[in-house]
Amino acid sequence: MSLPVVLRPEARAEYDEAVDWFEQRRAGSGAPFIRAVKQTLDLIGAQPKVHRAVLGDVRRAPVSGFPYYRIIYRERDTDVEVLAVFHTSRDPAVWQGRA
Repeated sequence: MSLPVVLRPEARAEYDEAVDWFEQRRAGSGAPFIRAVKQTLDLIGAQPKVHRAVLGDVRRAPVSGFPYYRIIYRERDTDVEVLAVFHTSRDPAVWQGRA
């Protein structure tokens, strides 16, 4: 049974900004990113413990095909909370402050 996956507003904003960035570089190039993030979120919902913990109960999942992006999340009782859709060039203190 899969848990619902809920993006915090900050994570949703990061996701939207990444899609916009890809689209600005070339129209249609955001679609593969959208698919890859959806696949990662589906896996996280189905198997939240599949990725290793990186800070307490917070885990980090790579986005397939986008080696510089990670989904930062934690499993809760009734859902999975996504703290960040994070580019690895950014300061991790940004998402760590959300944990």
